[in-house]
Amino acid sequence: MLPLVALVGRPNVGKSTLFNRMVGKRLAIVEDVPGVTRDRQYAEAQQGRKHFRVVDTGGFLTKSDEQLVKAVREQAETAMREADVIVLVVDAVEGLAGADRELAALLRRGGKPVLLAANKVDSQKREGNLDLGELHALGFDVFPLSAEHGRGVDELMDAAAAHLAESSAREEPEESVIHLAVLGRPNVGKSTLLNRLIGEERFVAAALPGTTRDAVDEELVWKGRRFLLTDTAGLRKKRHVVDKVEVFSAQRALRAVERADVVVVLTDATELGVEQDARIAAQAEERGRAVILCVNKWDLVRDKEGETKRLREEAARHLQHVDFAPLLFVSALEGTRVHKILELAAELHDQASRRIPTPLLNEWVQQMQDEHPAPLFRGFPVRFSYAFQVGVQPITVAIQCNRPQAVDDSYRRFLLNRLRERFELHVPVRLVFRQKSGRTPRGSGGRGK
Repeated sequence: MLPLVALVGRPNVGKSTLFNRMVGKRLAIVEDVPGVTRDRQYAEAQQGRKHFRVVDTGGFLTKSDEQLVKAVREQAETAMREADVIVLVVDAVEGLAGADRELAALLRRGGKPVLLAANKVDSQKREGNLDLGELHALGFDVFPLSAEHGRGVDELMDAAAAHLAESSAREEPEESVIHLAVLGRPNVGKSTLLNRLIGEERFVAAALPGTTRDAVDEELVWKGRRFLLTDTAGLRKKRHVVDKVEVFSAQRALRAVERADVVVVLTDATELGVEQDARIAAQAEERGRAVILCVNKWDLVRDKEGETKRLREEAARHLQHVDFAPLLFVSALEGTRVHKILELAAELHDQASRRIPTPLLNEWVQQMQDEHPAPLFRGFPVRFSYAFQVGVQPITVAIQCNRPQAVDDSYRRFLLNRLRERFELHVPVRLVFRQKSGRTPRGSGGRGK
């Protein structure tokens, strides 16, 4: 495991901006509003020959009994316990607040190396005009910097790297990692589900919607398979999204889909949002990602047999574009069947990476040709020559035929369903129809594209 540098501080002092600067990517949402970061966010960084991880944390407030504030504080405390070096970020222009002093006292008692990042010092002139004496009085090495402009960040990273072991070379991946993203509407239990899977309170989970703002990753090894689990912000209908931070959160959630191998579309058994859930599932399928339809809060359902039948009918009616996806009923709160998600994710990942032998595909396509030929096109037959696989994730099969433009959507769906049945596929599949080489057939109107 790479060594860890933790960024801590009260809300809105620039931790996420500094995190993005240190890791060289815009991973954390940055907005001039306190409380944007709530979960721990990890990423790798490099300074010189040393590689390490950096963790961004939510704003640390020492005195509050509010549920969400307490949960964010616990996340920051966990990061500090894990860290090899701690960077206390303060706003040098505002000066020290009471929360800064209390946090500094807590860090001194912890006994770990602490560096003080005096942020928002945008120029040499501003540094000269600021009285940084009270910062030095805390007893830590002080680094005036501007996270927004990059000024002084290298010096901070040099000092952090100096505290890290020489053996911090980048670790090579031992095997393929299954990227699993959890998406859904606000407050359906995404963070609770992921906490249950990894066995600790890694993600902030609260009863109010909108707790998760960023797309946050966590690694897990389960039955010998490596997973990267991603918690995402709740996705609402566009007309309900007015907050700029929520717009950024939704964009990050959809980018998490791009990185994922498998997407869990999580819904609430007590409050189905069929239209929105269908839209989320469609976005995952359109990007070629395997989908698990997961109904949470099953512990609150009394008539489980009746609800199972009703929900399967609802899924068949409203989720036709992902009717091949597994449907699972879980309780994140009680842990019921949650690890079945990992089992299914591994199966779907392997399916989506599968290479189907060309002879089997040719046998299948000839069977379709004989038993269920395509409709005539302008009175002329559509004949398939052979089929072969051209891609994975999603599985993509090319079919050579004499009139590719003649294959309509309904017959394409028919072939897709038969292909999934024949090879037991519960993942997205793409069919590409290609013009058979040779003379352009009569009735084609030109070569197919």
